[in-house]
Amino acid sequence: MDGIDVANGVVGAVLGMVCAVLFQQPLQDGWYRLRKRSTTAIRTMRRQEESGPVWQTFSLGPLRTSALIVEGDGSSPVPPETINIQVLDEEVALPPDMVDWRDEIAEEGERLRAEGRTPLWNGPRYAVESFDISRTPLDETPEIHLRLRPTDYYTFRAAQQLDRRLSDGTTPRTRYLNPDDPLAAPSFLQCSFAVNVAVVTADDMLVVSQRSNRVRMAPGVWNSSVNEGLSRHIDSSGRSAPDLHAVARRGMREELSLEPQEYSLDLLAFVLDMDKRHWSGHFHAQLKDLSSADLQARISRGVADRWEHQTIDYVPFRPATVVTYMLRTNRIHRWAPLAPSLFHLSLVHAYGRTVVERAEAQVLRRL
Repeated sequence: MDGIDVANGVVGAVLGMVCAVLFQQPLQDGWYRLRKRSTTAIRTMRRQEESGPVWQTFSLGPLRTSALIVEGDGSSPVPPETINIQVLDEEVALPPDMVDWRDEIAEEGERLRAEGRTPLWNGPRYAVESFDISRTPLDETPEIHLRLRPTDYYTFRAAQQLDRRLSDGTTPRTRYLNPDDPLAAPSFLQCSFAVNVAVVTADDMLVVSQRSNRVRMAPGVWNSSVNEGLSRHIDSSGRSAPDLHAVARRGMREELSLEPQEYSLDLLAFVLDMDKRHWSGHFHAQLKDLSSADLQARISRGVADRWEHQTIDYVPFRPATVVTYMLRTNRIHRWAPLAPSLFHLSLVHAYGRTVVERAEAQVLRRL
């Protein structure tokens, strides 16, 4: 009997193990899936309908900017032949109750000159009348239609006072800008169009500049490698419209002493600073042979606009490294509004959106 009992016990144990293998794990898996579906269903029931604006300014975790990417995502450059620029004849005119603001700036320029100090140079500029986008019928390539008006630096400085009180107690921002339509604005409030270039050296170092404390606009902030405003005097031959790629090449030459044959140049996007109404063409430039050490050596031998920068950083051009650099505590609140979006688009241009967004998510999780 003892042997039979032992045999029965062994058989029972074996049968129990078989049942556990056959049924216990599937039951546990089924229970886990049921719980997960139930939890998801409950969360779905608790969620309410949501909506969000289509036009949102560029942000990266805690880094918030006023840069609105109007056209372009970095993945496909904008071909030069699809950019149509028209310059209108009539100059920008300020509203009557802002004319005195311009006169104040002109008087300041005269006072500085009389004191023997550096005067305000009333350089000829362009104002943006309108910016429109269409698509080619076959491959849906974007076609840019940019209309510009003549203006000058004094008018630009007057229009930058967007939050100054007018005679009726309103401000230019509240009177003339519609928060629901970010592209609608009178030309006198959009007296700035510039190109911003992200320069990457041959040994894959991103060039990041810090604006000099001597410049009047945004001193000391960290910015793109090259920033160059459109000039009616320099960038338009006779009555011809400016060429944005030519403006970018001029900036590369004046700020970094780089010649066109030394790099490739791609226009990635058109971006609007919603706070100051500054328009920008965002470019990516890849140096062919010059390393970061070569570029530093060249700059040491002299550049035309040395006074515009006070520091240049060279950052390894890898997604996680650049994102970490942008989010550093001594950088995150000291960026020019358009620079972070430029560096993001340049990374997408070089590495692809999936790789860049994965790196950004990993960096943000570590913060």
